[in-house]
Amino acid sequence: MRTTVNIDEHLLVQAKRRAAARNLTLGEYVEEAVRHELLRDSARRAPISLPTFTRGTGMRAGIEASNRGLFDALDANGERA
Repeated sequence: MRTTVNIDEHLLVQAKRRAAARNLTLGEYVEEAVRHELLRDSARRAPISLPTFTRGTGMRAGIEASNRGLFDALDANGERA
């Protein structure tokens, strides 16, 4: 898609140089830069709130509190593929 963007002259010169150094057109270079920035923004989303155990509601009896113990319990209940 064709569009017009106003950009600082010094920034444009740098972008053209970097695009040429990477054998890209200016459009490809700008597209890549915008994509990178959008991905970076999406990585900064608010942290996910995970449920936690409160005092007295810990592990079920008989389950070892280790990775192996948890995996074994999941396997025994058919909950893990």
